[in-house]
Amino acid sequence: MIAEAIQKIKSELPEGVQLVAVSKFHPVEALAEAYAAGQRIFGESHVQELTAKCPLLPADIEWHFIGHLQTNKVKPLVAHVSLIHAIDSDHLLHEVSKQALRAGLRVDCLLQLHVAQEETKFGFTPGEAIEYVESGVWRQLEGVRLAGVMCMASNTDDVRQIRSEFRLAAQTHRQLRDAIAASAADDEAACAFRHLSMGMSHDWHIAVEEGATLVRIGTTIFGERQY
Repeated sequence: MIAEAIQKIKSELPEGVQLVAVSKFHPVEALAEAYAAGQRIFGESHVQELTAKCPLLPADIEWHFIGHLQTNKVKPLVAHVSLIHAIDSDHLLHEVSKQALRAGLRVDCLLQLHVAQEETKFGFTPGEAIEYVESGVWRQLEGVRLAGVMCMASNTDDVRQIRSEFRLAAQTHRQLRDAIAASAADDEAACAFRHLSMGMSHDWHIAVEEGATLVRIGTTIFGERQY
């Protein structure tokens, strides 16, 4: 079941779009089955769960942290994670950089955009993200590398609204990348800022059509979560 679901999704993904298998609340055995089917990128949203699963699974797995991250949970996370998707403030990015440097690491991070019409979503508005990137404050943080943006669309069945929000995220991603390139044409930061993480089980097809490079799919692969 898991293997078939992964194969079906990957057969529909265009070249250059990667699947993040959202494995939070699913047992290690389910992840091992997905690994056996060729999946190497897994997304978790609880630090304790991610750090508990890491030593039980193959070392070549690429762990992505996709949940809301509190600053007091950064320290145990940085040694295990390849990409943090949901950086929603300058304060959090500073903490990730500080803990990464202490561990002798540099961690790739995505700025979370708030494009949904819901107050419960975290992140920078598109305007705030552009202002932040143009400020250049993040360039002083040697323990992190800005690798793009992520977003979540509104929890709605309105396809037009979902598409509009993904389109806004993609437009903002391009503006941010252009701003980085304009400020330093030869800067590696312009090349690093490549990811657009958006789309989940119910809306990933729309996300891909609007330019996603990472899609976060859980239920379609693993079934309903085991809380």
